[in-house]
Amino acid sequence: MAGQDWFEKDFYKTLGVPKTADAAAVKKAYRKLARTLHPDHNPGDRAAEERFKEVSEAYSVLSDPEQRQQYDSVRAMAAGGARFQAGPGGGAGGGFDDMFSAMFGGRAGAGGTRMRFSTGGAGGGPGGARGEGFNLEDILGAFGGSDTFGGFGGAGGYGRGRSGGFGGGPVPGADVRASVTLPFREAVAGSTQVLTVDGQQMTVRIPAGVRNGQRIKLAGKGQPSPNGGPPGDLVITVTVPVHPVFSLDGNNLRITVPVTFAEAALGSRIEVPTLDGGSITVKVPGGTPAGRTLRVKGKGITTAKGAGDLLVTITVAVPAKVSGRAKEALEELREATRGDDPRAELRRQAAQ
Repeated sequence: MAGQDWFEKDFYKTLGVPKTADAAAVKKAYRKLARTLHPDHNPGDRAAEERFKEVSEAYSVLSDPEQRQQYDSVRAMAAGGARFQAGPGGGAGGGFDDMFSAMFGGRAGAGGTRMRFSTGGAGGGPGGARGEGFNLEDILGAFGGSDTFGGFGGAGGYGRGRSGGFGGGPVPGADVRASVTLPFREAVAGSTQVLTVDGQQMTVRIPAGVRNGQRIKLAGKGQPSPNGGPPGDLVITVTVPVHPVFSLDGNNLRITVPVTFAEAALGSRIEVPTLDGGSITVKVPGGTPAGRTLRVKGKGITTAKGAGDLLVTITVAVPAKVSGRAKEALEELREATRGDDPRAELRRQAAQ
């Protein structure tokens, strides 16, 4: 999904946070919504799936300081109607249409991706009357970037960070933004995706180990330059739904595995599932406490930098009901260990 729809999307409203929310508040809101809307918790619910995608897209933008600044600038421009004062002899309050019709003959950035936005006046702003489409990024490039453009009406710049301008030589083409959602396994193993960008299909390779919200830049795959400069880039934002069992930690895979009290206390060998659908045998040493993490070398994800590990965190499963011989055995154990105090060290540290 290209960045031009930022004019119409209120990512703050999507996450339910104010525009002044800091990074921690944005992250907290996203995690709360993601847990509720995750497809694994709403099988077959298309509305929840679409809402999950919207929340993930909003977080991917607002969690990145540079993208958030650009987004805020674009939204401020849209909220202000993107209006300018006409020059001598023109009517007051002319919009982008009037200004760029005079400068570019009604077109901005010939051959570039067209961006539509509200022109101001009655019904202007998001959801208002829609004016003629312009390639905003090429316009900004022609003006020499956001610094020059930010001077118009206090609307704020759009942070392209590209050089060039009137008489400044060739202008780089506009970057194109797209998004893709990958299942957890495909994100871990890497995947080849066919994307439709500006009406054209493009095959791209997503590297192994990509994270939720990560952006992948493909140099030179964006829009062509309007005047002979280098092409822009294709920037892909990846959404990776949460897996119910596995999670990523760098190149390592994490999994939490329950064991019985006897297995943890006496030691055992347990079967642990792996991401490929198989399993491996892991040795649990005797006396292993709940929360201890065991490391299995080389069973994480494999990238160009090498293979990570599988990190197995142990949790002790406590039965809801105990009866018969098991209950008698536990009562005997309690009696045999009555002198033990597992909280003695906790009290000692608390008194410091």
